[in-house]
Amino acid sequence: MANTETKEKKVDKSAEVEGLDDAEEDEDNEDRILNQDEIDSLLGFDEDLGGEGENSGVMALVNSAMVNYERLPMLDIVFDRLVRLMSTSLRNLTSDNVEVSLDQVSTVRFGDYMNSIPLPAMLSVFKAEEWDNHGLMVTDSALIYSIVDVLLGGRKGTPAIRIEGRPYTTIETKLVERMVQVTLSDLSSAFDPLSPVSFTLDRMETNPRFATITQGGNACVLARLRVDMGDRGGRIEVIIPYATLEPIRELLLQMFMGEKFGRDSIWENHLTQELYQTEVQLQAVLGEKILPLDELLNWRIGTQVVFNTFTDDELELRCGNVPMFRGPVGQKLGNIAVQIDQYIQDTEEDDDYE
Repeated sequence: MANTETKEKKVDKSAEVEGLDDAEEDEDNEDRILNQDEIDSLLGFDEDLGGEGENSGVMALVNSAMVNYERLPMLDIVFDRLVRLMSTSLRNLTSDNVEVSLDQVSTVRFGDYMNSIPLPAMLSVFKAEEWDNHGLMVTDSALIYSIVDVLLGGRKGTPAIRIEGRPYTTIETKLVERMVQVTLSDLSSAFDPLSPVSFTLDRMETNPRFATITQGGNACVLARLRVDMGDRGGRIEVIIPYATLEPIRELLLQMFMGEKFGRDSIWENHLTQELYQTEVQLQAVLGEKILPLDELLNWRIGTQVVFNTFTDDELELRCGNVPMFRGPVGQKLGNIAVQIDQYIQDTEEDDDYE
């Protein structure tokens, strides 16, 4: 019996020790400090993703403030029109079989995009005259040498010779400028069904620092276009800040061309015609006078009230409490008549316009 009691006491002590260990482990878990990998994962700087996939953690919250291009659905239609127009115009320019395709339309921060441009490249700053703002078109070196080779009579089937380590010559710049002018003209035509706009080339740069058109943190729409001319070709990237598109933002929010957000033109025309046939009562005010209340209470039958109105004074016609017209008073067929001489402008509308 004594042996069994001592064993039970040992078991109880061991259980107490295990309970204390578990409590200490819980306290350690509560006071545990995150290591560097866990901090990076929390902030969204996890290197295991390798820059691929969606951001997480705090970076996901920061990037969620970006405006998604899908909120402007008409941009897809605009850039699809641009692809069709460029395919035809570049064929006429180069007299070669040119295929233009749209890779993607995305939203980027302007500063992040400028830091990711592969150099050498040619950056064309253009201005939207009607919107009074700028955009940017980037032509990579592969397309620059390809268009130069095609316009200067290079052989088909042979890739363009790329000479790195030197600035672009005047001839190369002028030839690329011709292609940019054609592309900007097509971009203007692509926006014409929404809002007429003229894109004009402002300047061409090779250093991204000199092609800054907006602040680095501003959101921009980026359209990546692929131009193929047989075995030659390259990329054109069009970047337009959201500030530039702000004047036609309501039009870009439409899901299809000509959308009026629930407005029914047939019903509007019918309602307008019915309003024109509505009967309106007009009151001719012969005179007005302000009296104290005690004098008004003393009125009796036969009391005479004298107004400061003469026969030559113009009367005021009102609809409810709103003054509408003014004119002289007279008689016609034994009735009192008012000839309308002027329309009284509503002062509240004038204040709204001011």
